[in-house]
Amino acid sequence: MTNLNKLWRAFFALSLIAIAIQQLIYGALRPVIMPPSPAGISGNIVVVWVISILLIVASVAIIFGIKTRAVAAYLGAILLLLLLALHIPYGIKTNLYFLGGWGDAFKIFAYSGGAFIVASSIPSTLNNGANDFIEKIAPIGRFFFAITMVVFGIEHFIYAPFVETLVPAWVPGHVFWTYFAGIALIAAGAGIILNVQLRLASNLLGIMIFLWLIMLHIPRAIADPHSGNGNEWTSAFEALGFSGVAFLLAAISRQRDKI
Repeated sequence: MTNLNKLWRAFFALSLIAIAIQQLIYGALRPVIMPPSPAGISGNIVVVWVISILLIVASVAIIFGIKTRAVAAYLGAILLLLLLALHIPYGIKTNLYFLGGWGDAFKIFAYSGGAFIVASSIPSTLNNGANDFIEKIAPIGRFFFAITMVVFGIEHFIYAPFVETLVPAWVPGHVFWTYFAGIALIAAGAGIILNVQLRLASNLLGIMIFLWLIMLHIPRAIADPHSGNGNEWTSAFEALGFSGVAFLLAAISRQRDKI
């Protein structure tokens, strides 16, 4: 189980490393990390390099178990700060009545929650101020992550015609799978929030997102690797990270059930 937890944490960390590398290649921050406004920040080469290197260093620390608990907690706090300081003001200004325009804000919300979940997956061995901070903030991670899944599920119904176009052409019943996936996201998110069959909900969510990674995101990224500075690849990396978070949440729930 410990090795599997390391694997799920690696899924989360590798997704952020890949996004950071994308930023360095294209010289601009991905929208999931920072919105295009305020103008000039997301494309400022110094900002791009500083944030990308920080993401890589933090993610490498998580993968190799270097102060993972503290690193993940502070990473979650930084991502949450980016959401509050930049994504929410940008969303209010440009997409106040358009839920679909809040996608990147909810994604960084999920990444922040994922980082807190990673922190909570590491047993506490110290009794100090930093650990007190982690103990207080880490439990909220599952709510951040689950709320995002519920919102994405709702979007399957609001924007069903668009979502249908994302279902691979070789899969029959596009309308069915659009609504089925929406219901599954809402049900999994609700189960996590309400702590109802949390382990089952998290495992099923992780399996579903990982299947999307293999069946949907990777083929789309291979077919269109360059549009939007590699936007399809970013979506694939996000799916990898979110599946890891879901599996890790299930593993944490199982460990706590045994206590």
